[in-house]
Formats: sequence, structure tokens, C-alpha cells
Amino acid sequence: MTGNGFWTVPADHMTTGSGTRYELTVVRPPVTVDAGDLPPNDAVAALEFARSLDMIDEVLEDLGPRQGSDMLTVRTRADLDIVQVGVWGNVMSVSDPGYADDGNDTPMLYQAGLLRERFPDALLVGRVEVHCGAEHTEDLVMLPGGPMFHACGWPGDEPFVVSGDPAAVMAACGVTTELLEDLDVIFDLDDDPNQNDWGALATACLGDADPWGRSGLFSSSLRVRHTDVATSRMESLFFIR
Repeated sequence: MTGNGFWTVPADHMTTGSGTRYELTVVRPPVTVDAGDLPPNDAVAALEFARSLDMIDEVLEDLGPRQGSDMLTVRTRADLDIVQVGVWGNVMSVSDPGYADDGNDTPMLYQAGLLRERFPDALLVGRVEVHCGAEHTEDLVMLPGGPMFHACGWPGDEPFVVSGDPAAVMAACGVTTELLEDLDVIFDLDDDPNQNDWGALATACLGDADPWGRSGLFSSSLRVRHTDVATSRMESLFFIR
């Protein structure tokens, strides 16, 4: 392993693929929390949470706090080594480009499964969108002790696979078609899966507990070394040859 970790490209190498979001959020009881009322980020707990995640081999550097509305734009390989992690009371969340995928590995689903084992009474919501030649999304909602859905594929195209019970998730979260329409989201379970905005559904299920995009919340910005497997996957997605 070199100073670049498991990378085979230099730190200043420009990316060709891009990611819009790759967030996985854990809401422990009470799950009906309003993120606007959350306490400040616990930097020590955020560091420990990052170290516990399956794709992170080691945390190399704490880059300090980052405002929730100041999302990192991935331009170079070095940017792919930066994750944002926050622990705000009963809400924990990570934004990590290592969750980007093209449908072959579904790393976010795997990580969410591990977190569900650790926090069986928590609500878990994951949202990933990456452009690797075309747009690919992976979204999920796991309810405590109850239903879940996982949607993964190429919006507007095939293949697109939905598993679990999205109707049961919507009912449990109080998300109706009318609510989605009020949010300017067109969503119909009778449509083909690739015609629906599953990320918007996941966001609606997370509701007011969503910590991302809020200027009043800060997360910890960490430079990490991802695992060999995660690095190899990012290299194939973000450096399209």
C-alpha cells in the first residue's frame, strides 16, 4: 500500500464521474425528531461512528466542522477521501462517496443492514445518486422492527429493481401520494419502478429529521482511507475510461 492508500491514481487526478449525494442516516428513538431542534454535532462521537463504518479503513485527519448546507463537490481523487459525519443527539449520519455504485455491489444496502443489527430500534434512510456515464440511484428506508424498501437502478431505464414493501413503508411514515404531490414529487407505485423518484420518497420518509442541507447544523469533515474494495469501486465509477 502506497501513500495514496489503495488508489492507483494520484491525488490531483480529475474525476470524470460525479456524485450528487451518498448519505446514510440513522434516527434513534424518538424517530419523529425535528433536525432544527437537534444539539450541535458531537465531534468525538462522530469520529467514533466513522471508525465503526465498514468501508472506512482508517480516519487519517480531522478537517474540522463543515456547514450542512456546504456540500462537498468531488473534483479530484483527493476529494473522494473526504467524508462528512455528524452525531446530533439521537441522529447520526454519514455522507461518503464510497456508497456510490452502479448496481453490482449495493454497498449502502450492506452498510444499512449492519447498522440495523446495531440499532434495531432506529429508522434508517439512505440516498445515493451518482453519474457514471449515466445516472444511477440507490435509495432505501428501513423501519424499526418493520417494513423496508430498497430501490436501485438507472432512472428512466433498465435494469431497475425494487425490493421490500414500499407501500407499507409509506403508510407507516404517513407519506401519501397527496403529500408527495405537495412536494412536487410525482410518484405512483403502479408505474414502472424506473419512472419513480425513490430518493424523493426516502427524503419524505425521513421528513423533518433530515440533517443534510441545513445551514444551522455542522458535521465533522474527515479525511479517511477507504478499504481496498471500496477504493476499487470508486476508482471504476469516478474515473471512467
